[in-house]
Amino acid sequence: MGNDEDIHLNSRTAELVRAIIHRADVFAIEVHIATCGSALIDFGINVPGNRLAAVQLAQVCLADLADVAVDDSTTPWPTVKVSTDHPVRACLASQYAGWELKGEKFFAMGSGPMRAAAGREALFDEIGCREDASECVGVLEASKLPPDGVCLEIAEKCGIEPERLTLLVAPTRSLCGTLQIVARSVETALHKLHELKFDLSRIVAGRGSAPLPPLASSGSVAIGRTNDAILYGAQVTLELRGDDDSLREIGPRIPSASSAEYGRRFVEIMDHYNYDFYKIDPLLFSPAEIELVNVDTGNRFHFGQMNQQLLSQSFNS
Repeated sequence: MGNDEDIHLNSRTAELVRAIIHRADVFAIEVHIATCGSALIDFGINVPGNRLAAVQLAQVCLADLADVAVDDSTTPWPTVKVSTDHPVRACLASQYAGWELKGEKFFAMGSGPMRAAAGREALFDEIGCREDASECVGVLEASKLPPDGVCLEIAEKCGIEPERLTLLVAPTRSLCGTLQIVARSVETALHKLHELKFDLSRIVAGRGSAPLPPLASSGSVAIGRTNDAILYGAQVTLELRGDDDSLREIGPRIPSASSAEYGRRFVEIMDHYNYDFYKIDPLLFSPAEIELVNVDTGNRFHFGQMNQQLLSQSFNS
């Protein structure tokens, strides 16, 4: 993973966010300053946001350590593509939505490099990547802008003043919210490998793609479609080092089809568990198809496959 230890996630992402704010009109987004001084950027609550903004939001989630693009040549849906040479830092230390945030009539899942500054999740005990920060950037999947109390809580846990905090906010059903979730193809593969106790330090690069679903009219349908895009449509390639036997052994356990929950639209799975995500098998959350490339031996191993039938059922419902 090169000189990953020299990469400061929050400072590099803050530079990207300043450039985004400078072009807010181009991206059809809106900047607000909370009473406590935190900057709040609306990516789809009261403004539409556009595809350019959606790609930028996904790159912020990845701490600007990945390339994100939309391929319109694919059918029947466009494809969101992600490529990174810093997969653990970009995907697990930043992009993974591991911070649950609650306030008065407010709920959000938090991702972005602010998580590395807070370092509150057990995940950081295993991957490292905690950092001291003088300014922090986070992304919230939420239907409204956060109240001051939430901003103050985040700033306190990150060890910064609230005016040094910037939060980018997008509802799941918005274009920006939908695309940034679909851009998590590689992240879900890494998180699955983490759940399977695989040595993540062996992973040197990742590439992934997933179909971009039509926008939904409600948050629950949007959650269903974006998850289905990953579970039944994501294709991921990981480059790794080490032996081949361990890749042959773990490979069949990575795709979503290895979970007993596989085979239904995600909205149906959520309904079965009364929308309690924590009751869903955590091993379901992984890409449909994965290729493991051993850069030491040159051998490639392929597991899983896309499920076009379930994608069609989900995206056309």
